[in-house]
Amino acid sequence: MNTSLRTAISAKRDDLIALTRDLIRIPTLNPPGRDYRLICEYLDNRLRKHGFETELIRATGTPGDSDKYPRWNIVARREGTRPGDCIHFNSHTDVVEVGAGWTFDPFGGDIADGKIYGRGACDMKGGLAASIIAAEAFIETHPDFAGAIEISGTADEETGGYGGVAYLAEQGYFNPSRVQHVIIPEPLNKDRICLGHRGGWWAEIETKGEIAHGAMPFLGDCAVRHMGAVLQEFEDKLFPAMAARYTDMPVVPEGARQSTMNINSIHGGEAEPEEGFTGLQAHCVPDSCRIVIDRRFLIEEPLDQVRSEVMDLLEGLRATRANFDFELTERNSVLPSMTDRDAPVVRTVADAIEQVMGKAPEYVASPGSYDQKHIDRIGTLKNCIAYGPGVLELAHKPDEWIGIDDMIDSAMVMGAAMESLLLKG
Repeated sequence: MNTSLRTAISAKRDDLIALTRDLIRIPTLNPPGRDYRLICEYLDNRLRKHGFETELIRATGTPGDSDKYPRWNIVARREGTRPGDCIHFNSHTDVVEVGAGWTFDPFGGDIADGKIYGRGACDMKGGLAASIIAAEAFIETHPDFAGAIEISGTADEETGGYGGVAYLAEQGYFNPSRVQHVIIPEPLNKDRICLGHRGGWWAEIETKGEIAHGAMPFLGDCAVRHMGAVLQEFEDKLFPAMAARYTDMPVVPEGARQSTMNINSIHGGEAEPEEGFTGLQAHCVPDSCRIVIDRRFLIEEPLDQVRSEVMDLLEGLRATRANFDFELTERNSVLPSMTDRDAPVVRTVADAIEQVMGKAPEYVASPGSYDQKHIDRIGTLKNCIAYGPGVLELAHKPDEWIGIDDMIDSAMVMGAAMESLLLKG
């Protein structure tokens, strides 16, 4: 790594801290999708000052997009002085709900013990800030670079990415003729390269019943009891079958190398009373019960198999349980994605980690999906990885934080990668 670039990044430490804190203080909560325009305008103002040409792009008509909560994205591009490859740093700007248990202001950007705290600090505004600092330092150090550098801030990754990277990919922003290398600074730890992620299948299952007076349940049919039978089938058959399957993908943590399923929610019978209501519920047998399942599957499992094993259990209950009826609605599906370890961006970032940290990287895959799925499937760009600062296990937790030294180290790696890819010719 060029000594001048290393010095330039180190000199921007205070700027990196201030940038990260500013980004955290914009509460881009998703859902519903707050302040997307505000954070894009902030990034636009900053990047234009460093010679980037910028576009603010609304993903009109995508899930969640509305006049109240428009899905805004920014793509910034800095052209070099001669032809060459384009390296693109993509970060999502949205953050999940705050949740309980915080001892720091979730949107304060407080600093303590070399860490910056706040919702999104780790996932992934710290990574976004590191990529901006790396790019700015690289341009200052090597103004005569080849190719182009792109930085994007995109919406809705936490809810599927359809108002962000998926939309941009559909518009051609990740076409391999435009962009050749993509780094997504997700928090997978600064000495790891994330090659891809497991697949996901989300579905709602509703069991049907018949309403009746709660004092005479024998005159109705309890949908909650029918759902209990579904859950028991899952416990007896599906969960043990999933636990026996392992992947060759280097998924972390270890428990995610198996197939998994989470039951996200369950709702049956009368709706929860409004806050402040002090009365009693009516006495009714529930005629409907719904669950939402979150099934994460391995690259070795076909999606059709994932669907059919749930359907087979439900059809089996329909055939054997009196009055059992159900409806299954698929909400979304994502295929696994995996970049080859010999891909150019993988080799380049691996060399950069060795240069900066003096050690070989660990190669991992993510337990959950992220926006690589859209760059891969819609953009047809395979040369894509996740690499960024932050501890994966802190994502979505209370008192989320990002280490300042980790951001500096990751910015160094990103800078070294740009030197390898953009100083040719």
